[in-house]
Parts: sequence; C-alpha cells; structure tokens
Amino acid sequence: MAPQPASAPSSRPAPARGRSPWAAPLAVILVLVGVFATGAGLGRTAGPFDWVPAATGPTPAASTLAPARTSAARPVRLAVPAIKVTAPVTPVGQARDGSIDVPPLTQHNQTGWYDRGAVPGEAGRAIIVGHVDTKSGPAVFYRLHDLKPGDRIEVTRSDRRVVTFAVQTVEYFDKANLPADRVYGDAGPAELRLITCGGEWVGGRTGYQDNVIVFAALLDTGAP
Repeated sequence: MAPQPASAPSSRPAPARGRSPWAAPLAVILVLVGVFATGAGLGRTAGPFDWVPAATGPTPAASTLAPARTSAARPVRLAVPAIKVTAPVTPVGQARDGSIDVPPLTQHNQTGWYDRGAVPGEAGRAIIVGHVDTKSGPAVFYRLHDLKPGDRIEVTRSDRRVVTFAVQTVEYFDKANLPADRVYGDAGPAELRLITCGGEWVGGRTGYQDNVIVFAALLDTGAP
C-alpha cells in the first residue's frame, strides 16, 4: 500500500505550463542565457539554482558553507518509471550565495544530488534536483508535475542498494515562498525531494513562476 501523504497537497491548482524559454524567440533566449537562466530552472549561468535556499536565515559566508556528506554510499542513478525517467545522479554542492548547484546545462538528462543533505535511504530528507528544460528543449524533469501519489521512485546507490520511495504529494510553490522546513532536514525518517521549476513562464529574472517539489516517503532501503 502506498503511504498516505504526510500533509495535504497544496490547494493551489497546478498551473498550466507557460511559454518556455526554448520556445521563445532567439533574441529573447540569448538575453536570458547571458543574464539569468532561471527560465529553464537553471539558476545563474555559472550553475547554481537560485530558487532553493540552502538554509533559512541569512546567506552563510563562504567559510560557513555546509560540508559534504562523508557517507561511503551516494546515489548514482535515478529511475522514475511513471514518467519514463532514467538518469545518472551526480553530487552537487552549495554555492557561495547559499543556493544549490546544478548539473551542467549541456547535460540535460543529468540530475544532481545535494551532497550537503541526506543520502537517499538514510535518516533525513535527500534532495535531487534537475532541469525542467534548457534552451534546446525538454530536460530530465520536464514531466515531474505529472507524478501521482503512490508512483515509485528508485535510487540506485554506489553500494549497489536500490532504495525505493513512493510519491506522497506533488506541490507548486511560488519562488518567494518556499517551505524550507519541509524541504531540508537531517533528522527524522528517510524521505526524498525531487525539485525543478514549473508553472507559468513569466520571463525576466524569475523565469518560471513556481518550483515543483515532489515529496516522497521511503518504501524499501534495498538492504540485503
């Protein structure tokens, strides 16, 4: 039986997908890529996501950035059968401004595990991020918003365990009102968050209006 949602889904209806940057006129694309690429869920051109603060409160100084996890295991592959996603997972860290780094724009099918957070299958909330699209077309998490409660997510780790999660809710959050207390956390049961951008394409420095966050609960640790 699929686990019940830990909290009720957002009452906000799933916004219709707006005009994406790769469908925009070339001149607009060039401006967005050169200045600020959040329209593709990409953060600044140097790479970090701008839409997920890595901690509440002031942005930490470079000397106080969270250290990477020292666990012997790390996620190496993500599979989400319901949306036909099979993708490599690479570690991503924390930028100096406190945001989460992302995979390179050229690797549209790659996802990034936030290595300052929990390891999938271990206590706490593991976070995997991915692009919704790039200037050339759809990317790995383009259909993330289509997931339904009970859909399975499989994370293969470097220790050969395949950890299985079940989707609880898929929620949209305005970029100015992200629930950091529900996304981050090193304590409590093992959970998973998949994150990308979504909602209406509004352009400018905002790009997509919202963030799409999948909240998932552990089903099986894959332990022998």
